[in-house]
Amino acid sequence: MTNRGTPHRTAGSMAAGPWSLALTPEDAGWAYAGLRVAELSRGDAVSLDTGVDEVVVLPLTGSFQVTCEGRSVALDGRSDVFAGPTDFAYAPPGVRLVITSRDGGRVAIPSARAEARHPFRHVAAADVPIELRGAGSASREVRNFATPGAFDADRLIACEVLTPGGCWSSYPPHKHDEPGPSESQLEEIYYYEIAAGPRGPGLAYQRVYGSRAHIIDVLAEVRTGDVVLIPGGWHGPSMAAPGYDLYYLNVMAGPGAERAWRITVDPEHAWVTGTWPNQPVDGRLPFGRDRKGVGT
Repeated sequence: MTNRGTPHRTAGSMAAGPWSLALTPEDAGWAYAGLRVAELSRGDAVSLDTGVDEVVVLPLTGSFQVTCEGRSVALDGRSDVFAGPTDFAYAPPGVRLVITSRDGGRVAIPSARAEARHPFRHVAAADVPIELRGAGSASREVRNFATPGAFDADRLIACEVLTPGGCWSSYPPHKHDEPGPSESQLEEIYYYEIAAGPRGPGLAYQRVYGSRAHIIDVLAEVRTGDVVLIPGGWHGPSMAAPGYDLYYLNVMAGPGAERAWRITVDPEHAWVTGTWPNQPVDGRLPFGRDRKGVGT
């Protein structure tokens, strides 16, 4: 059974060749954003022609060697997504990449259709900006590894969000489906990994609902390896069930001449942000790193 035509794509439903997840803009039914994930044993390799896309090579677990047009970089990676930020590599359109696993692991390739060619390069984990957003039961950690202002690219915008069990993130709900001075038009992919409990895999929930610009209605139970596609509409909350920490990778891209991430918060729920100054950020944050130097 396949669910390729739905916004919620379960783990394995988008597998193709060496990729456990191979999602192109055509697969998603839109124009710009894509994502691939590969699980590799030690010493195994996967190759990729970037074609018309710019891409990031992002270790989820394990370490990797990335070769691009005769140049190689080593990605130290991490033991898992909750262990802290990772270093990563960027590659422009029109190149061939070979990604080799050094110790066995899982690697994500966020992508966006692009025109400008920025250089192939490596970014250290220590250079990934981290912020803590929200407060109380709306606390989350955001790793802005490829967001505007933190990283230079043509269209690709990507970040990692980590939510302690029992908390809600992507909250209050927001949207970015109408271009204008206060909002960007962006397609968005959510890719999930959920920490397991003592008796098996964890779970989380994702809500997406319609806006003036886009009709959509999703309330999905998500598990590790699932994706939810958001062509438009209000999205949030992303709900981490008690006992199960939640990670998701956001990949965004859109048609605007400016690479920007501007959002509109649902006015019915925007009042919630006014309660945050009176609440502490959840003490379990940040994951995998000392709190020193982390902005709020």
